[in-house]
Amino acid sequence: MTLTRRHFLTRSVAFSAGFAGLQAALLASPRSALALSRSSKAGYGPLIKDPLKILNLPKGFSYSLVSRAGTRMDDGLFSPGAPDGMASFPGPDGTTIIVRNHELETDGLARSPFGKKNELLSSVDRSMLYDPGTEGGTPGLGGTTTIVYDTRTKTKLREFLSLGGTNRNCAGGPTPWGTWLSCEEDDANEGTKGATKRHGYVFEVPADANGGLIKAEPITAMGRFMHEAVCIDPRTGIVYLTEDRGDGLLYRFIPKNRAGARGSLMEGGTLQALVLRDHKSWDTSNHGKTPELRRGDRLEVRWIDLEEIDAPNDDLRKRGFAAGAASFARGEGMWWGHDSAYFACTDGGSKRKGQIFRYFPSAAEGTPGEDSDPGRLELFIEPNDSKAIENADNLTVAPWGDLIVCEDNVDPEEDPGNRLIGVTKDGECYEFARNAISGSEFAGVNFSPDGTTMFCNIQGAGVTLAVTGPWRTA
Repeated sequence: MTLTRRHFLTRSVAFSAGFAGLQAALLASPRSALALSRSSKAGYGPLIKDPLKILNLPKGFSYSLVSRAGTRMDDGLFSPGAPDGMASFPGPDGTTIIVRNHELETDGLARSPFGKKNELLSSVDRSMLYDPGTEGGTPGLGGTTTIVYDTRTKTKLREFLSLGGTNRNCAGGPTPWGTWLSCEEDDANEGTKGATKRHGYVFEVPADANGGLIKAEPITAMGRFMHEAVCIDPRTGIVYLTEDRGDGLLYRFIPKNRAGARGSLMEGGTLQALVLRDHKSWDTSNHGKTPELRRGDRLEVRWIDLEEIDAPNDDLRKRGFAAGAASFARGEGMWWGHDSAYFACTDGGSKRKGQIFRYFPSAAEGTPGEDSDPGRLELFIEPNDSKAIENADNLTVAPWGDLIVCEDNVDPEEDPGNRLIGVTKDGECYEFARNAISGSEFAGVNFSPDGTTMFCNIQGAGVTLAVTGPWRTA
């Protein structure tokens, strides 16, 4: 079964309606910082300390361990460490298929799927790996694993390596046709860091319950840069991409084939960068370098074509900025929400606590008509308060309409444990979960297609968890 456009649009309706109140609140007070809500109406109540010291959750919620790094998978390999971005898809017989990134490089043998001494590498067809490494050497150790999970019985049915030979697969995004776009946050050229091929690309991975390791092929038309996340407008098939650099750009990829099917993105397209119409080469970080971008403002945009997108010198963003594109302070997680794309900038904001932007595509997006009816960019929230949100990273849209945001970089001495933060329709931020193992970041938060289960990763611990409880329905 594939993830259909109808599924995308249905899951997004509640989100759009729920955030109408938040939009109004921000417009009424565009400069005020968000604070952590203490209201009983926001969120699910105070967190309860986990006696196992893994995950603190509100009353009524519980978690199950889905996967742990270092354990054997069904293909005989080890479950890799550093789990990062991921998404869930409907599988056969009511199951859920999870496709999960791993942010590993060739120096990550301690958490490698092939073992600490590459002892299992001989069991893999190296021609299926994107970068197999030098003869006798180590291949790229990033990639993806696929998990088949039954939310009804809270049971993992299968786990296997599905993409290999890539580096630092950080985030990505689901497609409306039921595949996962896995992004390399890497800039390695041939001959550097043990690489035999250039890295910094997007790869497509099917959500296949009965699959295995796929032939890894980069979608080079999506450009080569420090990719982070992607999302697709299911109405148009246009892809939006973030870049994890302090001066990264926001990109748009217009596919030649917008019909939507596995492999269609390989047919090529046009890669572009966002420009604020009235503010050429604007730094949106609010770090004091340019006039401040105010929350609630919706600024008209245009898009410019980019050249030499393979960028062997990792300068695509610099050339784009010089041509007028806006820069963003470490673009990270991205998710589609009915009529807009939401994306986090981890290092943005006047206090560098993070920003979340919202892009509203034009009704004529990707056509000449957008010149007279342009898309618009909004600084959705900029908390500037570590108690509200600190360094937003991955994010998702919950079935009832809230954003769920992963934190990355909470100071363990000041306030131990990164959190999952919810943002309600009224603009209130609330704690939903706290890492009780360590100071490691959360990553990959998403919900099962049936809405019963939230999945998330604690990257440093190498664990994937499934959270259930009394979720809201609206």
